[in-house]
Amino acid sequence: MRICFAVFLISFLRLQVGFAQDSVVRHRQPDPGEPVPTFYELLDQQWEYLMHEYPEWATDVGYPGQNGRWTDLSFDAIERRKSDANDFIAALRLGNRKQYLDEEGKFDYDVATRGVHDNIEGFSFHDELLPITQISGVQQDVPYNLSTQPHETLQDYNDILSRMRGVPQLVSQVMALMNKGIEMHVVEPKITMRDVPDQITSLLTSDPKNSPIMKAFVKFPPAVAEQDRTKLTATALQLYKDSIAPAFKRLLDYVVKTYIPNCRESIGLSDLPDGSDWYAYKVQHHTTTNMKPNQIFDLGMKEVGRIRSEMDSLRQVIGFDGDLRKFFEYMRTDPKFFYKDSASLVNGYKEIAAKANAALPKLFGKLPKLNFEVVPVPAYSQKSQTTAYYNQGSLKSGRLGQYFVNTYDLSSRPKWEMQPLTLHESVPGHHLQISLAQEQEERPELLKNSDYTAFVEGWALYAESLGSDLGFYTDPYDRMGQLTYEMWRAIRLVLDVGIHFKGWTRQQALDFFAENSGKSKHDIEVEVDRYIVNPGQALAYKIGELQIKELREYARTTLGPQFDIRAFHDELLSAGALPLDILERRMKLWVMHESTKK
Repeated sequence: MRICFAVFLISFLRLQVGFAQDSVVRHRQPDPGEPVPTFYELLDQQWEYLMHEYPEWATDVGYPGQNGRWTDLSFDAIERRKSDANDFIAALRLGNRKQYLDEEGKFDYDVATRGVHDNIEGFSFHDELLPITQISGVQQDVPYNLSTQPHETLQDYNDILSRMRGVPQLVSQVMALMNKGIEMHVVEPKITMRDVPDQITSLLTSDPKNSPIMKAFVKFPPAVAEQDRTKLTATALQLYKDSIAPAFKRLLDYVVKTYIPNCRESIGLSDLPDGSDWYAYKVQHHTTTNMKPNQIFDLGMKEVGRIRSEMDSLRQVIGFDGDLRKFFEYMRTDPKFFYKDSASLVNGYKEIAAKANAALPKLFGKLPKLNFEVVPVPAYSQKSQTTAYYNQGSLKSGRLGQYFVNTYDLSSRPKWEMQPLTLHESVPGHHLQISLAQEQEERPELLKNSDYTAFVEGWALYAESLGSDLGFYTDPYDRMGQLTYEMWRAIRLVLDVGIHFKGWTRQQALDFFAENSGKSKHDIEVEVDRYIVNPGQALAYKIGELQIKELREYARTTLGPQFDIRAFHDELLSAGALPLDILERRMKLWVMHESTKK
């Protein structure tokens, strides 16, 4: 799953595209006789736009000069961004630029305009009033950013201190959004907020040096002189004591005494104001299709049945004496499937990742320059966080991609899930796809950093299916793990629609998941609660994967002996993340061109 503190925040912020910095000109109608910006000039302007407006995103991609600031989450800033988004789409339309573009340019135009139209449609709803959940929010974003942003030079540390000074205002803005949410009856389900107080409390350590917020000051790089280290640490500790800790104490008090008591007992998005329309938008936004909730639900049930049949056949091959329900329970509980210590679990993931990395040339002609590392999920978020996730790195800033693995409750981390999970989150999944997109030298930054969920997560799920070709799934239990993960994504189609469209209870969702999957009880609870707070996102995986498999089969049957899997993969990943309908057009055009080659 490519979802983490910063990425989740960015996903929320992208719904408010726009810009506010005086140093960059906003989009406007040109004066008579003034040159009209070209399409690609507009994209470059918009990239500058976004990098100044969303400093955390700028840090994430290695854009310089923004590492000392937080995004302005005030009501005025949010409203201004909505206006600016309309200005940008008007600028894109000016003079019908598409008619002047070549074939590649027309695809780029469609991708850019699709994204802005989609965001503008989302302005009708109020995602901004839901800024904290158990898997995202200021209580996770602050320690994440302060610990992962550059800290190699004295200036880097001054940037960290600058961000630390801005934490109280950021927390106040988040609390104002939550308070407005209470007024408008746009609040999170009470059940999913249960771990948030502990997450905040984990930042408030008796010894400030042990707080995750202070992680950057535990070990300094050689470039920072000893006398500077002493001053920097003293300043950071003072900021923590005088302003940061009091800000999070206010947040904790607010969450416990005001927000949670006003949270709702229901769990579906349809229960919020305009909730049905809101969910319909989320479905379209995350899948980039015109599929309706009932269609997706039926597809999910069909896939669950198909995969369940394959699982039962494999159960018989293994020779387990009992039905699937008993087999799932066996896979969840038998000690042979679990590591006894966290270090062994992390090392096991590292070995799988190294093997996958070495095997990539079998299926890919172009590989990323940027490497990745396997690291444990931070302790302050382990309990409510999913099994694993990926954070993109940056070649520009020298930051490796990070594959986070959860070591909380080892009895819920079976060995048989590790291969498909690693292929999804690292290579050939998220790290490969995202890094290749970032490293496209000629492509506009705005497009190479696009983040269409159905493509990004669809590709990562498709990557799991490549395991056999890369030398994995040779053990029948590992193969059952791969089927379990495919089933997991099929279940999502059922549960997401069930929760947010059909009125399912949380218990109904938990029971359906457990009945059809071998995943652990803890994992199932974390996943269901994730679907509750992030409507529609979980639909993207299976829908995107099926589209990619359909395109691969189309290319294989059309090209026959000319079909080259490496060339197919390279082309599919060559333009970054795309909406699924544009991906289909692009790949079918590629197949047509390939078919004319001798």
